[in-house]
Amino acid sequence: MKIVFLDAKSIGDDIDLSGYEALGEVVKHDFSTPEETARRVADADVLVLNKVPVNAQTIGTAERLKLICVTATGTDNLDKEYLKERGIAWRNVAGYSTESVAQHTFSLLFYLAGHLPYYDDYVKSGKYVEDRLFTHFDQRFSEICGKTWGIIGMGAIGRRVAEIAKLFGCKVVYYSTSGQNNQPGYQRMEFDELLGQSDIVSVHAPLTPKTEGLMDRRAFARMKQSAIFLNLGRGPIVVEQDLADALNQGEIQAAGLDVLCAEPMAADNPLRQVKDGGRLFITPHIAWASLEARTRLMEIILGQICEFFHI
Repeated sequence: MKIVFLDAKSIGDDIDLSGYEALGEVVKHDFSTPEETARRVADADVLVLNKVPVNAQTIGTAERLKLICVTATGTDNLDKEYLKERGIAWRNVAGYSTESVAQHTFSLLFYLAGHLPYYDDYVKSGKYVEDRLFTHFDQRFSEICGKTWGIIGMGAIGRRVAEIAKLFGCKVVYYSTSGQNNQPGYQRMEFDELLGQSDIVSVHAPLTPKTEGLMDRRAFARMKQSAIFLNLGRGPIVVEQDLADALNQGEIQAAGLDVLCAEPMAADNPLRQVKDGGRLFITPHIAWASLEARTRLMEIILGQICEFFHI
């Protein structure tokens, strides 16, 4: 068996892949363009990939190909009709990063809600050495206990965030982007109602025609000026220019993002022009990527390969 990793860098260099090597020949490519893919898959039995497009152009030469494993939940890069015609199976992975993304959600929140960048700079700049008072009150912050946390997208990650938020004493409400999700123990609200009542709004929804551009100028105008917005779903759910405007004009308190419309970040992304850096915190799509989550992901895929080939 020959297993070809087409964008191995997308899972990091620190994951043990020896289990794959026990199955046969393993070839790892850091990245692959569509043109490179067509050359690299010719004699592969299994492809492991994340965002490489899979279609007639990229895998047409792969005569031995039997299985494609996507190191993610989303499979928009797969031409499933073509794979069906060819009789090539595919697998994806769900649920491997729930704890990691939930943890990162709170990392973003606490960084912003506690004004941590300001206080870190206050100490490191030497101002605390020069102060006469043992504490410093210039940036007021509040407890999240008693606040209303609105969740957009109540899937596995949204539910985990809701559970943790309740432990912190938050009232959790949610909006179902599909209109069909009913979660006992939490109050379901219409979109505008959730925005108007929530002190914290976090997005954990997939990108669909219903969610694309959902958080636009009108949505941010509906939120409290004291509200914190978090996006850990998909970048295009947010109209980035509208978010930049909302932050610059003080329509909301702050925003924390782990996803953007274009990744890596585009040079002309309007969020780069947000004047007050303490009100915007962006991480480079790392919420899913704890060591444990990535290890779990690759162990699941190894199991999928073994199951498919009855090993």
